[in-house]
Amino acid sequence: MIEVFLVVAPVFLIVGAGYSAVYFRFFKDEYADALMKFTQNFAIPCLLFNAIANLDLPAAFEPQLLGAFYTGSATCFFLGMLGAKYLFRRRAGEAVAVGFCALFANSVLLGFPIVERAFGTNALGPITAIVSVHAPLCYLLGITTMEFSRSDGRALPDTLKIVTKAIFSNALMIGLSIGFFVNLTGLRLPQSLWDATDMMASAALPAALFGLGAVLVRYGIATNKGETAMVLLLRLVIHPCIALFMSTKVFSLSAETTQVVVLTAAMSPGINTYVFANIYNRAKATAASGVLIGTATAVISVTVWLIILRAM
Repeated sequence: MIEVFLVVAPVFLIVGAGYSAVYFRFFKDEYADALMKFTQNFAIPCLLFNAIANLDLPAAFEPQLLGAFYTGSATCFFLGMLGAKYLFRRRAGEAVAVGFCALFANSVLLGFPIVERAFGTNALGPITAIVSVHAPLCYLLGITTMEFSRSDGRALPDTLKIVTKAIFSNALMIGLSIGFFVNLTGLRLPQSLWDATDMMASAALPAALFGLGAVLVRYGIATNKGETAMVLLLRLVIHPCIALFMSTKVFSLSAETTQVVVLTAAMSPGINTYVFANIYNRAKATAASGVLIGTATAVISVTVWLIILRAM
């Protein structure tokens, strides 16, 4: 277990360094916002561009791979929504925001570095395939469900406009789109451009992890601990269990791909869950505490899942 913990420990140490830097006022809170904007709008898009541009698309984009991961995502979304509505007596819109917390895994800021450290750079193909459709699918499901659940919801054409704009104005999606274009067209780029994007990409994960820890300081722990516990149970346990079942019993994925799918499914709620809750002003406390407690709890849960996967 110590060997496995050492794989994930550096990731969480960097997150902890960012948290401590802001908490003890060595690093200003507004600097954390700037760092996150750099990573999410520039460095991580370069990372995703490089991964997609050099990816063997037919081999990576297996429908079975995406089916194994997103079956669990969608299931946890609806279970979270139903649990919030009927167990915790949430209104419809609030229940959707809680469900989104169980839907959106931190596949970029935590998933990428943990998968790379655990299984090597060759394992980034499957997780890149998952990430490339993660934001579009999750936001499509979340926004559409929210709009239909609200009494003042917009008409379907207006809802579709909002979804489309949110997806294609996202920097991560722009990086992915350019990567797909270069890959599919076979466009030859100057080596200096590849070197520049490599340098940006190399800064993405450590800067993003430090920034993630830094922004977590502002999120308090909510009093609705039962609801937060439900979200984390769905995110850290139920989703990877479903992913494991679908990968091995339904789609018969390779052992290497199964490991990546399950470990990515075991990631804690991502920052986008708070962004989504903030947009609609629904269940913000649960989203914030889910991100904070989930990131801390993932130190243990990811270690446990790595032990399980390596034992299979």
